[in-house]
Amino acid sequence: MERIILIETSTALCSTALAEDGTITSYRESSAPKAHASLTAVFVQEMLAERGLTLADCDAVCVSMGPGSYTGLRVGVSTAKGLCFGSGKPLLAVGTLDTLVAQAADEAGAAGRAGQYRYIIPMIDARRMEVYTAVFSVITNGSEDTLSYRQITETAPVIIDENSFAKELEAGPVLFIGDGAGKCADVIKHHNANFCQCHPKASAMLTPALEAFRKGDFKDVAYFEPFYLKEFVATVSKKKLF
Repeated sequence: MERIILIETSTALCSTALAEDGTITSYRESSAPKAHASLTAVFVQEMLAERGLTLADCDAVCVSMGPGSYTGLRVGVSTAKGLCFGSGKPLLAVGTLDTLVAQAADEAGAAGRAGQYRYIIPMIDARRMEVYTAVFSVITNGSEDTLSYRQITETAPVIIDENSFAKELEAGPVLFIGDGAGKCADVIKHHNANFCQCHPKASAMLTPALEAFRKGDFKDVAYFEPFYLKEFVATVSKKKLF
């Protein structure tokens, strides 16, 4: 039995899940603001206790690697590294956009519904009209009940306007999914555009995490860093301290 702890903290939603033998058996989430640091490790502890397990009973820890919030990613990766260092368990990492694509079937209602789209474009909210995104093509494998996805553009920051993704939209139905999708609905008006405003969830990391585990795609616990996509820029507060 493969037992993997899943941690997703790349956006405003903090979530964790426990996967056992290919099934999510425990889940926690919170959208409380700025609570990732105080909740992530607690959620993991609660899930293990709920299942009557300890960290020693798990096979790996998987964390969202980004792109996303600088602070959120730091919290998730730091927690995952701490669990791995303390237990000797291997570290896995899943891209945030991959999680959203895997989540598309659930958010769309069913695998068959997701199979109606030509492309799935996950979007992580950045500042103003900017999102972190990439284009994924949908592959039905001869059946709409069995879907796979292939990333066909590089992950990049994109400023959205009315002409964004015009080529993909002309080719067929497109699902824009993620916490950056909602603001794009006000700008992209093409009849093939469909929008699903949601945050990536740890439970949706299941399939890509299992794939990475079975391939032995483990990360170096000491040197692994999140994929920030953009460098963190510190600003000086305008508030007077004295």
